[in-house]
Amino acid sequence: MKCLLKNVFVVFFSIVFLSNCVSKKKIIYFQNDEIDQAKVSNSYKTIIKPDDLLQISITAINTAAVAPFNITAGVGSLGVGSSQLDYLVDTNGEIDFPVLGKLKVGGLSRDELIQFLKNKLAPDYVLNPNINIRISNYKVTVLGDVKGPGSYPVPNERITILEAIALAGDLNLTAIRNNILVQREENGQKIQYRVDLLSKNIFTSPVYYLQQNDVVYVEPNYASIQSASANSNVTFYLSIVSLFALLINQLSR
Repeated sequence: MKCLLKNVFVVFFSIVFLSNCVSKKKIIYFQNDEIDQAKVSNSYKTIIKPDDLLQISITAINTAAVAPFNITAGVGSLGVGSSQLDYLVDTNGEIDFPVLGKLKVGGLSRDELIQFLKNKLAPDYVLNPNINIRISNYKVTVLGDVKGPGSYPVPNERITILEAIALAGDLNLTAIRNNILVQREENGQKIQYRVDLLSKNIFTSPVYYLQQNDVVYVEPNYASIQSASANSNVTFYLSIVSLFALLINQLSR
């Protein structure tokens, strides 16, 4: 009976150990496929979308001419300083711009919007205006089986999916690496992409460069899901094993 009891514990802990073993082929990034350099592009365009907060700054030699187009929050409580107000892109892709009124900006790239505003301002309002545009609420979200899930601001408005995962502390060992989900809004619709981090083809993916408000979701593997379920009942299982061991010990006397 004592030998049987020993065998029970050996089998039990062997199952636990083997269930946590993971092949390195499922862990190491970029191990499959060759990179098609013809498809690799380092170009990236920020596309203006609904819910973006735009900081638009206009300068020119004639400062008085541009003053009506640079709306600020005014003088602070201490009598100094001011902050520039952001323009919210509404659900129709429009902003309410001083003097010019409603402007359709959704779907335009940053360069396209700058040229659009220049055409609106010059030469009737401002001669040779310089325009700077920034999205102040640019962020991406990483969820699922990563070390630090959450939303992360991107000050420079340019980030790859690898950099976003790095911000989240990288994937856990239990994460599925060949089926990463990226959800993006395009033309008012939610579009989903699947990414394989085990393949070098990630560098040619349309979601290699993320856009503002993209959501990256990392699935846990089957063993992790089962482990989470088992952990919730670990006390129960240990009680059963202890009871079983006690019965065997009593019978062996």
